Order: sequence, then structure tokens, then C-alpha cells
Amino acid sequence: MRIVSLIPSISETLIDCHANLVGRSRFCIHPQPAVEAIPKVAGTKQADWQGMAYLRPELVILDREENTLEMAQSCPYPCIDLHITAVEDVAPEFERLAERIDNPELQQVANRWRKVTGARRASDAIHSLPGMIEWWRKPTTQNRVEYLIWRDPWMAIGEGTFIHSMLERMGMGQRLIRHREKYPQIELQALDPRETVLLFSSEPFPFQRYRDELLELGYSCGLIDGESYSWYGTRSLRFLEQYTQESDP
Repeated sequence: MRIVSLIPSISETLIDCHANLVGRSRFCIHPQPAVEAIPKVAGTKQADWQGMAYLRPELVILDREENTLEMAQSCPYPCIDLHITAVEDVAPEFERLAERIDNPELQQVANRWRKVTGARRASDAIHSLPGMIEWWRKPTTQNRVEYLIWRDPWMAIGEGTFIHSMLERMGMGQRLIRHREKYPQIELQALDPRETVLLFSSEPFPFQRYRDELLELGYSCGLIDGESYSWYGTRSLRFLEQYTQESDP
């Protein structure tokens, strides 16, 4: 089956599963060099459907969180829209996709996801949180965590997101600042540096470029691997398998 995927984590997973991926979004950047041989045909918010006709897509894969409703409604090719907002969603959605594309390797990935669904990290220590690329200022006594994905305006992650679900499994459930909105705008100055640790995601905003400015804010903070926490395919799966253990029945 000739597949176009407009979801970075799915593109990576399909390549890992040796599916016939013939098109991708420009944000699908892993795994290299395999992904570089696949044409970039769209973004995540808009697509030139006529422009990809030469690929003869037999299936376009979209995601309700990453892509728009208009894209799904206007797609002239057979399509499937995934909806993954928590660790628990991955196995059934991957099973659905594996059946649609008749890919046993993806079914095996779904089985591994089902196995780690209830897994948890044993420790809730912030200073040893897995996936930290670099602590710019290590936490000391702070016990609240804010995970930031954007600046100007400041945007965090809230309940109902895959990242939030991953952080809970990494022991941060009781420490995360709770937001009912999925991606709320926040007032950073309202957070007390004596209590709060800021986790700056490595994507989508390039926080690394502003390290010195961010340190001047006065918070314990660091750069965290956003791909491991948000790419809900084989990348996040390997991350969970490495750092969590199955819960007692």
C-alpha cells in the first residue's frame, strides 16, 4: 500500500515497520537517512492534495490533534485519522492502523505499547527525570513542574495531552501544575521560583537558542527531550520501555 503520513511520529514508526511510505510532511525528520529519500508533500496544517497526486496515495494518515479538520474533510484520497491523547490510546489506534495497512510489524509495536500502558517509573525525583538533555540550573527543594512548549506567549501542556500522560508515567503526576486546557497560555511571573521547576521542551520552540535569557528568569530549569515525550510511535515506546516498570496487578 502506498502511504502518505503527515504525522512525524507515525512516519518514523512506519519506516521502522518497513511500510511503503511514499510521502511525508516537512516535519517528519526521523529516522535519517531513510526519511530523506521520501518526498516532503505537506505541512501539518495544510496540504496541496493535487500536488501529491503523482505519488498515487492509497492511504493518507492524519491525526486529530496535529492536523486540521479541514484537511481531513478535503482529502481526496482514502484517509485514516488517528486520535491519540494518552498512552492508553496508542495500542488500540496502532492496532486499527496495522489492520488497515496489513502490517504485522506495526501490530507487534501495538502489542508492546499495550504491555507498557500501565508501566510507571519507580522514582518521582525531579533531578533524575529521564529525558533531560541538560539541566541549566538543577532543582533543589522545588516540588512543582511546568512543561513549556512555546514562548511569546508562554504556552504549557495540560491534562488530556500525550505529553502529560507520559510525564505522569515518569513520576511527575503529583508535581505537574494542573491545567484543564490542553495547551494553555500562562503568566510565567505567577510561578514562584522557590517552588517551580521549568522544563523547556526541545521542540517545537527552539528554547536552546535562548538559554542565557531563560536562566535570567531565576528558575531551576533545563532542556528536556520533547521528541521522547511527544512522538507517540516507536520513539516514545523505547523511552517508556527503558525507564519504567510494569505496575503490580
